[in-house]
Amino acid sequence: MSLLSIDEPAAVKRTGHPVWRLGFRPFYLCAAFFAALAIPLWMAQYYGWIPQLASVALNVGFAWHMHEMVFGMGLAVVIGFLYTAAYNWTGFWTPVRGHLAALVALWLAGRLGMLLAPPAVAALLDWPFIPAAAWPLLQVMRKANNRRNYFLVGILGLLALTNAVFHATALGWKGLPPAAPIHAAIFLIVVIEAAIGTRIIPMFTRNGAPGSDPQVQPQLDKVSLGLLVLSACGWLLSFPAWLFGPLALLAAALILLRLWRWDALATLSRPLLWIMHLSYAWIAAGLVLLALARWQLVSSSTGFHALTVGSMAGLILGMMTRTTLGHTGRPLVAGRAETLIFVLIQASAFLRVATALGWETEQGLVMLLAACCWTLGFASYVVVYLPYLTAPRLDGKPG
Repeated sequence: MSLLSIDEPAAVKRTGHPVWRLGFRPFYLCAAFFAALAIPLWMAQYYGWIPQLASVALNVGFAWHMHEMVFGMGLAVVIGFLYTAAYNWTGFWTPVRGHLAALVALWLAGRLGMLLAPPAVAALLDWPFIPAAAWPLLQVMRKANNRRNYFLVGILGLLALTNAVFHATALGWKGLPPAAPIHAAIFLIVVIEAAIGTRIIPMFTRNGAPGSDPQVQPQLDKVSLGLLVLSACGWLLSFPAWLFGPLALLAAALILLRLWRWDALATLSRPLLWIMHLSYAWIAAGLVLLALARWQLVSSSTGFHALTVGSMAGLILGMMTRTTLGHTGRPLVAGRAETLIFVLIQASAFLRVATALGWETEQGLVMLLAACCWTLGFASYVVVYLPYLTAPRLDGKPG
């Protein structure tokens, strides 16, 4: 049977080690483990506790930190989620077993290359992962004629392009500052979050919070997503402050309006739900802070950390827990461990944004505390969910 097969019978999916039976299992584990290690490594270098290694392509420095949080940890979760979601959407298998293991190995090679290899070798090891992961996703969607989700493959293509531009700057191309492709990639992932969140957050709220009444208005959703995309383009294209500021504030206001209509307050006793609402709200906070940055009232770092730590990492942990529980046959109920994970990542977001706003001690204790909350949040996910991700489904179903 071909390694690239996407339609093997369900019985085959119950053979081999459970970790290779569906994309969320290995990619969630790798992403969480990497996130728990990468931030302490970055902080150790940032504070001078370890020397920069002369042989390291980008050193354990700012460019490495930006790239690896987005194209390392973030992309692993995106691919793991999309492989699992596409299987549900289409009924056709995304990569499993040997094919899935090969993709994980390619992702790991990219992480090692970015840490240890010269820039050209690092690029050769890191860049192929996105195209290699996107191709079977496109095959599945074409086979099922799932045109509604083609845009997700298109966004992966744009992410591959931004990653290529990043590596070009690392190799000496002076066309753009190194942060520009990273900012573009962050916005692309935020668009994925916003689009998927628009579909699932009201539905999950209605099903999981008794008495809730989330209101969905498709036209408002389209306008809101359109303004988000336009705001992202405005930042990347350096729209003047008089244009970008009101545009970003309007996009943020519509996001908050939609969250209010989705009955966010009804989820306060449901951690699996409030983490999604709160993390989605961080998109609005990020847009407001970027508007203030364009008016030179705060640093742009403030807005991008709201989008990455608050929104991206918050939704990542919210979806990783929910996906793992649901797709391993467990009840969709958050216990103390899950609540702690969510509180830790939100504390990390608030603290990291606070440091970017200037609320910091001479010793950098607030940033250290933010890093500790981040690390403990992702490490807790690994400890609690490792047994779930490496064992067969409790209900005996494939996947």
